[in-house]
Amino acid sequence: MDFYLFILVILFATAVVDLMVGVANDAVNFLNSAVGSRAGKRVTIMLVASAGVLIGTTFSGGIMEVARKGIFNPEMFVFHEVMIIFLAVMLTDILLLDVYNTFALPTSTTVSIVFELLGGAFAISVVKVWGTGGGMGEVLTHINTANVLTIVSSIGLSIVFAFVFGSAMQFLTRIIFTFDYLKTFRRYGGLYCGFALTMITYFILVKGAKGSTLITPETAEWIKQNMAAILGVSFVVWSVFWQAVILLTRINVLRIIVLVGTFALALAFAANDLVNFIGAPMGALAAFLTASGSPGVDPHTLSMEALGQAVQVKTWILLLAGAIMVGTLWISRKARSVTMTEVSLGRQAEGAERFGSSVVSRAVVGMALSLYDFYCRVVPQSFRGWVSRRIDPTRTVVERDIHGAVPAFDLLRAAVNLMVASALISFGTSLKLPLSTTFVTFMVAMSTSLVDKSWGRESAVYRVNGVITVVGGWFFTGLLAFSACFALALVIYFGGLAAILGIVLVAALLLHRTARIHRSREDEFERREHEGRVVGGEAGRLAALMQRVGSIIESARGAIDLCIEGLIKERRKPIREGIRLSETIGHEVELVVHGLLNITRLSEEESNLLARYGQKIAALQILAANVDSLTASALRHLDNHHRGPDKLQADDLRRVRENVMDIMQRSHQAIQHPVDGDIEQLTRDLSGLKDAVRQFDRQQIKRIKGGKAGTRQSLLFLGTMSKTERIVEQTILLSRLYRETIKDLRD
Repeated sequence: MDFYLFILVILFATAVVDLMVGVANDAVNFLNSAVGSRAGKRVTIMLVASAGVLIGTTFSGGIMEVARKGIFNPEMFVFHEVMIIFLAVMLTDILLLDVYNTFALPTSTTVSIVFELLGGAFAISVVKVWGTGGGMGEVLTHINTANVLTIVSSIGLSIVFAFVFGSAMQFLTRIIFTFDYLKTFRRYGGLYCGFALTMITYFILVKGAKGSTLITPETAEWIKQNMAAILGVSFVVWSVFWQAVILLTRINVLRIIVLVGTFALALAFAANDLVNFIGAPMGALAAFLTASGSPGVDPHTLSMEALGQAVQVKTWILLLAGAIMVGTLWISRKARSVTMTEVSLGRQAEGAERFGSSVVSRAVVGMALSLYDFYCRVVPQSFRGWVSRRIDPTRTVVERDIHGAVPAFDLLRAAVNLMVASALISFGTSLKLPLSTTFVTFMVAMSTSLVDKSWGRESAVYRVNGVITVVGGWFFTGLLAFSACFALALVIYFGGLAAILGIVLVAALLLHRTARIHRSREDEFERREHEGRVVGGEAGRLAALMQRVGSIIESARGAIDLCIEGLIKERRKPIREGIRLSETIGHEVELVVHGLLNITRLSEEESNLLARYGQKIAALQILAANVDSLTASALRHLDNHHRGPDKLQADDLRRVRENVMDIMQRSHQAIQHPVDGDIEQLTRDLSGLKDAVRQFDRQQIKRIKGGKAGTRQSLLFLGTMSKTERIVEQTILLSRLYRETIKDLRD
């Protein structure tokens, strides 16, 4: 039994890690609305969420059965086999979730655990049946196929229900209160708050009570018998109380509703998702206790039929798991990264988008526009006009924080997000269906942002592509979870202790590696956030944005160097590195441009800072476009197997590159460490570069006329010279504009 005790120790160690990586990904589910709407200080939001998580863990006792018998039939397996299945599940889960956390992508911990259990059980079943000469039909008898289909279908349906209910509730809410909701809310806000809190009371207390370890069966039955009375009293009491608060105080009750909803959703998350993190170790513990109660029995023959019985998990174990989750919630940087991904997809304002466009997203937006045209033809204009006036985002109530930043969306939408999501998740919990909290909260958030017209013509393609990317990642989660756990279960089964130690070591190294990758990404994100919070008003922000131009110039310099090197040596690798730099430049330029466009509150004394506003934006866009065109055309030339520059062309390119590298380096230094007269010298150097390029162009034309140069080579050479010259020209212009901005700020 020492071997299995060792496995049990590893399982509980991985449970702690799994709680940490799992909460880092699922924190977005209950923090999204409060963080996006800035319903309170971060400390306040975290305290409310922490209380919800701790209490919610005590509601999850009943659903623990999913890990023991929900996916496979335990009576078909022996002790040795189930321990391998549970160990493979936990090792797969921490690695899979950590990868998603590293790249700030929300995924479903429910989908991952379900398909990991399925993959591990399927692998061991195949080994057992293959050893006895059985077929696939016998393999399926080991799997609880009916329950698997129920779980998978409930997860899939949760996407549809979340989108439909979220859209309907947000539409009705906007029609009643509009975006300018403060005046209307004084008249009907009490009823709205009463309805919202009654829903939370119903789904959290009434439906969740029977799963709690803190409520006796008698109390749960009494609640069930008096359900109508509880709901009626709840609605009346909450409505009267909050209407009085609205009329007699200046308290923004929506902030309180959002915080209460955050508590409710955190509770629902803990109740529903705790099984995803400790269900397998608890199943392994039950199996170990069963084996320990049968001394002398061979672990390879001891049936695990006992796992099919209901087992009540100790409250202290649930609370300990909750404490680990709360601790992770406070310290995890990855949790914040995943949260910001979802907030950015649902934000009301336009701005720099995290995701690009794709053929699928463009097609979806095109179909949506066609449907809107059909809607305009069949619906009377008077009704359309009335709806448009009620749902008019330009009437949004804007409340800035101390840094002048506006929330991603308003409190009214945040309240709907929390109300609908917590209701659906808690209802699924009451039915012991492991609904995906990620699926529900994400689709509710996206449906309400759609109703609020957050996805305008300027951002729809990018937001839709973001949703497609996230949803596609969910399906990939299931496939990857099944495949990885299938493979790990087989490795452990045949490799024994050596395989377990090797996998644990590799897992530790991978976790360390992804932590470093995420730390690097997070440091860059925090640098950008710091630049966006520069003190000194909008003028200070303008200076910070222009300071950022230095890194863009340096990246452009590197892209030119790599591109010319790749062409001369006819190597694709340097050019591909240049293309990656070009993509970075495009992203940085987009952020700076949007930052400039968002500077709208300059005082009268600072208004002269925008005199060269258009020049700054145009110069950045021209620079980014030419770097992109330069690297793309170079790679396309080599991909088509055309000949690279000949010796004369290569010599000309080297001389131009040397000159360009020097000018751009000094342009970067002119921004980082301004020196009087350096801009004038750069301007003279640019004139010399232009003269050199004209001379090289004339020489190339002579080669073409003399039949000494091919058409493709000549087009590539002339294009490279021209684009490089334009990049340098915009670089010096940006240096001059930065110098003038600094002068204006000093004056």
